[in-house]
Amino acid sequence: MKTLINAGTVCLLVLLIGAGNVAAQTPRIDHSDTQQWNEVQISVPLSKQVDFMFLGTVRLGRDVRRPVDERVGIAFSFKISKYLTVAPSYQHITTQPLPGLDLREERLSVPATIRFKIGDFVVSDRNVIERRFRPPRPVASRYRNRLQIEHPLIASKKLNWFVSDEIFYDWAVDDWVRNRFSVGVNKVVNKHLTVEVFYLRQNDGRALPGDLNVIGTSWRLRP
Repeated sequence: MKTLINAGTVCLLVLLIGAGNVAAQTPRIDHSDTQQWNEVQISVPLSKQVDFMFLGTVRLGRDVRRPVDERVGIAFSFKISKYLTVAPSYQHITTQPLPGLDLREERLSVPATIRFKIGDFVVSDRNVIERRFRPPRPVASRYRNRLQIEHPLIASKKLNWFVSDEIFYDWAVDDWVRNRFSVGVNKVVNKHLTVEVFYLRQNDGRALPGDLNVIGTSWRLRP
């Protein structure tokens, strides 16, 4: 009997040690990340109401140590009225959100932006419908709404501050899945270049990583 007890104890210890080794070897998946986003938009006027745009983005992640998101695309911006702009676009997207995971996506988007002034404040409300093709996963659709308020910081220098909040609804899960809050400044350098620097906080309970702290730059060029 004593021999059986000792043998059982040894087996239990071996199982515990083995489980500990497996746990130690399993990589920890962090739900949060610190990233740096770089965006370029080149607009070429085709008429007074229509622009052709080239879009490019590179995002550095995993604590800003390597590229995790690369995007290239085109869009046409239609100025429907003084207050409304519609800019359908196509983007090819590659992402590496986690080590060993390489994803591809073709995305069609239709943003419609209402923009108006209240005194010195500029208010814009952007509504976007996205159609996402991500084989082998099912085709998915998503709705985004971003409200932004902008105000001159130094009017004579064409320097403005802004604050915005964007929410995401994903029909694949029938739920509001993401929120992005951002604050920053933009500077009209000249008639050809506007530069934007911002901090963005993303909260997303489904994506990996989903909770992001981002420092970003956006370069908008117009020949």
